[in-house]
Amino acid sequence: MSAPSADRVREALATVNDPEIKRPITELGMVDSVEVSDDGRVAVHVLLTVSGCPLKDTITHDVTTAVGAVDGVTDVDLTLGVMDADQRAELKKTLNNGQVQREIPFAQPGSLTRVLAVASGKGGVGKSSVTVNLALSMAREGLKVGIVDADIYGHSVPAMLGVADHRPTQVDDLIMPVPTASGVSVISIGMLKPRRDQVVAWRGPMLDRALVQMLSDVYWGDLDVLLLDLPPGTGDIAISLGQHLPNAEVVVVTTPQEAAAEVAERAGTMASMMHQRVVGVVENMSWLPCPHCGPEHKIDIFGSGGGVRVAGTLSERFGYDVKLLGTIPLDPSLREGGDVGKPIVEADPTAPAAVELSRIATDLAGRGRGLAGMQLGLTPTGRA
Repeated sequence: MSAPSADRVREALATVNDPEIKRPITELGMVDSVEVSDDGRVAVHVLLTVSGCPLKDTITHDVTTAVGAVDGVTDVDLTLGVMDADQRAELKKTLNNGQVQREIPFAQPGSLTRVLAVASGKGGVGKSSVTVNLALSMAREGLKVGIVDADIYGHSVPAMLGVADHRPTQVDDLIMPVPTASGVSVISIGMLKPRRDQVVAWRGPMLDRALVQMLSDVYWGDLDVLLLDLPPGTGDIAISLGQHLPNAEVVVVTTPQEAAAEVAERAGTMASMMHQRVVGVVENMSWLPCPHCGPEHKIDIFGSGGGVRVAGTLSERFGYDVKLLGTIPLDPSLREGGDVGKPIVEADPTAPAAVELSRIATDLAGRGRGLAGMQLGLTPTGRA
C-alpha cells in the first residue's frame, strides 16, 4: 500500500474540531505542518491556542485517530506547539469574521440564535435548576446550547453542571466558554474570579459591563439557543438585558405560593417594559408525591395556583397569551442533582420532575420565535 498524500492527511485533519471553539483545526490555523514519509509515517505539528490548553489531550486523541484512519498511514507522530502573538491575532480575526471591534452577536439582525432569559421575582424558587435542566434537555434533542450565568452575585450554574472549578481558555482578550460533558457551553462570573470563594461586590456600571463581556467577549460560535440565568428581581441586570438584547424572550419561574406569584408578576412586567416578550411561566415545587400513597396523592406544600395566576395576570396585562408551560413537582433528586453536578434530566430522566422539564424544553424549542423585539435590518426606499 502506497503512502497517502499530504492533501489526504489535511482532509482528515479538517474533520477534527477544536473542542472549545467547535470549528475545524485547519480552518483555525492550528495545523502548522504535515509531513508524510514514503513508508506511511505522518508527522503533524499542531499549534494550541494557548500554553497549558486544558483540552490538549482531547486534541491529541482526535488528531491521532483521524490521521491514523487514512489509508496508507502506518504511524502518526504528533507534536504540539503554541501559537505566537501574530497567529493568535489572526485567529481572533477569523473568529470575529474579520472585525476588530466585537459586538454582541445575538443582538445582530441576522442572528439565528434564540435567546431565552429565565427570570424570577424572588430567590429560592429554583430558577437556576430550571435553567440548567432546560438547557440539557434541549442539548439532548440535538440543539447547540449555551448558558450565560447572569446571576452575578448568586452564580450557581457552574456547580450545577459539575464545572465549578473549571476556568475558561482565553486567547488574548477573547474568552472560550467552558464545555460540559453534555455538550452545553457555559460562562459565569464565577469562572472569571481568581478564587471561587471571592465575593462579587459590584454596582450598576460594573454589572452592565460584566453582562456585556459574557455576551461579546466570549466566542459562542453558532448556537441554536442561548439561555440566561438572570438574578431574581427587577434590578440592573434585567434592565441591561433589555437594552443589549431586546430580542430576548423571557420565561418566568414561580412557585405556587401567593407571595412568590405576586413578585413573579413584577419580573414579567419588567420584561415587557423593556419590550421583551414573555413566552411562558414555569411553576416549580408545585406538589409533593405522597410518600405513603404514591404520586396519585399530591400534597400542596406551597399552596396551589401560583403559576396559573401569574400566566393569567400577565396575559391580561400584555394583551397576548402567556402560557403556563408546566408544573414541576417537588423532587429531592432535583436538588441533589444540582448539588453534585448531575442535573436530574441526565441523572434520572424518568423521574416525574425530569419528564416535566424535558417536556417544557421541547415545547420551548418548538415554538416560533416571532418578530417582537427583532431588528429586521430594513431601510425605507425613497419616494418616486
